[in-house]
Amino acid sequence: MIFDRVVDTIDKHNMISYGDKIIVGLSGGPDSVCLLHILNRLKESRNLKIYAAHLNHQIRGIEAQKDALFVSELCDSLEIPVFIKSVDVPKYCEEKGLSLEEGARNIRYDMFYEIKRRTGANKIAIGHNMNDQAETVMMRIMRGTGLQGLRGIEYTRENGIIRPILDIERKDIEAYCEQHELHPKIDQTNLESIYTRNRIRLELLPYMQEHFNSNVVESIVRLSNSMKSDGDYLDSEAMKAYDEVATLDDKAVEVNVEKLSGYHEAIQSRIIRYAIKDVLGDTNFVDQKHIEDVIQLIDTSKNGKMLNLPRGVFAYRRANSILFTLEEIKEDEIEYSYHVPKDGFIKIKELGILVDSDVITIEKYRSLKKDSSVKAVDFDKIKGGITVRNRQPGDKIKLKGGTKKIKDLFIDLKIPREMRNRVPIVVDGEEVILAGEYRMNENYKIDENTKKVLKLSIKKL
Repeated sequence: MIFDRVVDTIDKHNMISYGDKIIVGLSGGPDSVCLLHILNRLKESRNLKIYAAHLNHQIRGIEAQKDALFVSELCDSLEIPVFIKSVDVPKYCEEKGLSLEEGARNIRYDMFYEIKRRTGANKIAIGHNMNDQAETVMMRIMRGTGLQGLRGIEYTRENGIIRPILDIERKDIEAYCEQHELHPKIDQTNLESIYTRNRIRLELLPYMQEHFNSNVVESIVRLSNSMKSDGDYLDSEAMKAYDEVATLDDKAVEVNVEKLSGYHEAIQSRIIRYAIKDVLGDTNFVDQKHIEDVIQLIDTSKNGKMLNLPRGVFAYRRANSILFTLEEIKEDEIEYSYHVPKDGFIKIKELGILVDSDVITIEKYRSLKKDSSVKAVDFDKIKGGITVRNRQPGDKIKLKGGTKKIKDLFIDLKIPREMRNRVPIVVDGEEVILAGEYRMNENYKIDENTKKVLKLSIKKL
């Protein structure tokens, strides 16, 4: 009996506790109608408070309005409070640059969470069934999923989402509705091969059932459940690792590359998923290929690289970490140029730094206490005036191993791309003397013939 099987699923996965307040996502189709009816039958024995929530996507015109009317009448007959919301989903998706599937999902779950807050409910019941599970797994296989994707749809989620009829086949749900004379509405678009999921439902799975395995839906779901068991263990290990390698703030997650590289790739993949989830709130539409692309950033040759991940997430390879954020980090377009006096100081407001200069004898310099913030230049080797400015295309500096472009030097030093224009360049005419605190031109260093020293100090204001 379907009712008993649903109760078994609820109890096995600890979905419902005595006294829960549950919002049921009610489209008006067989799945959600069956779910609502079964939970309503459980209402008295488990002291439940049931609410229904329906979204009119404004995609199907008069048919959608009929669905809303049906939902209202059904809930009235069951004495269940219902919330009905109408949103122009196509317009919303166009404005946000989202697919219809993603946009509709965002609006639907926003509605659920809003009703959850208003009612004080603690659970949201969704009518996914066994066929949905098989279709989801097949979709993910075709997109190129990993073990995580083969888990399919979860029975429960930490935000109160529960799926009580996930173990029930669609044909049994339809039979239940017929038996109890519920007369659910049928969305005709589900019967058209216009979406990938519909093609899997209407063409691929029936073909596999006819030619390979009549119980293919159950077989795929068994695979999914097996992956859940293995995945749960790996997830527990990966979460321990994540706590070791990740640093979180309000807008981003930074993952230490050295620590990350020490883990097996199975753990690395999960750590990356956790980072994306902490940025987005979930990992919907993030495929295994995207995870593998991020793993490639571990290689030191990828320093300075950036990946565009689904839903506006950026992954930046920094010197010692990978940064996940929704904010695009751009190089500052900073332009400045200041003459440096022989004795005195200048403020560079664009960088928030102070450049202090002083010409002293070599004897006095050698008697000074060493200070890493102070750079010493042979004053007599300066040919013209000293200027501090932003870096410019073609800038080069003479080092021990030869002349190197400033651009290449910053890459070698693993300076984040967005910070490179904030490194002050000290020049003698056109020749670079100092690249900030990082390198000094070999031609200007103090030697045995030095008599005067230009002492430069660069400090934050």
